[in-house]
Amino acid sequence: MAKDGGLYRRGFGRTSRVDAWWVQGLLTFLTLTLFIVYATWAAFQNAHYTHGNYVSPFYSPEIFGASHHALFGPMPAWWPSWLPFSPALLILPFPALFRFTCYYYRGAYYKAFWADPPACAVSEPRKGYTGENGWPLLVQNVHRYFLYAAIAFLFFLGYDAVISYNFGGSFGIGLGSLVLTLNWVLLTFYTVSCHSFRHLIGGRRDVMAKHKLTFKCWSCVSGLNQNHMLFAWTSLFGVMIADVYVRLCSMGVITDWRIL
Repeated sequence: MAKDGGLYRRGFGRTSRVDAWWVQGLLTFLTLTLFIVYATWAAFQNAHYTHGNYVSPFYSPEIFGASHHALFGPMPAWWPSWLPFSPALLILPFPALFRFTCYYYRGAYYKAFWADPPACAVSEPRKGYTGENGWPLLVQNVHRYFLYAAIAFLFFLGYDAVISYNFGGSFGIGLGSLVLTLNWVLLTFYTVSCHSFRHLIGGRRDVMAKHKLTFKCWSCVSGLNQNHMLFAWTSLFGVMIADVYVRLCSMGVITDWRIL
């Protein structure tokens, strides 16, 4: 940092840190970019998202679609002709916005994409700070409402995990069954460890000691909340791996390994 009239003038990236502070931000940028690019590509494919009793989490629940898993049949007549149809486009915005407005992800991509700031104790490229009180960041406050959608999606993904063990009416275990089950488990931990879920459990109680069951649930969620970052990343990889696995099986690139 340089002195200017007795005052310290900070510039973008200036810091007294001597460690490789930029590595974490770079890895976050590359990982989130990879996921966004892949998820966008997969959403517009409208193909290879089911394989027998397996359904890609990117396409579940399949509200309209061509597979036998579709709840209400093929593409609806009201779908805009200028927009390519894909079942994923009807459901992906909800879990995507749940992650986009997530408290942890905000801190991660603010640093990695906007350098706000690039890292702790590192100068950022702007002079003022407005927080999330203006547009477009004001939309971040709807995170708690997307939590309700994320909880609803857990039921559909849980159902997908259950039917993944049904092979022609008989119980069986394939590698895909374990992949889809693990994906559901990771997404569940990510969702219930959310700060908004913690508030939903106990935030409305003025004196927690008077509500023993609520306090126990709140304490459990608070313990999970300490690992929210871990669940955020593992569930992100889990949902992408699940889609890749179902897609490769559907394309015939790999064969599902039947364990039982």
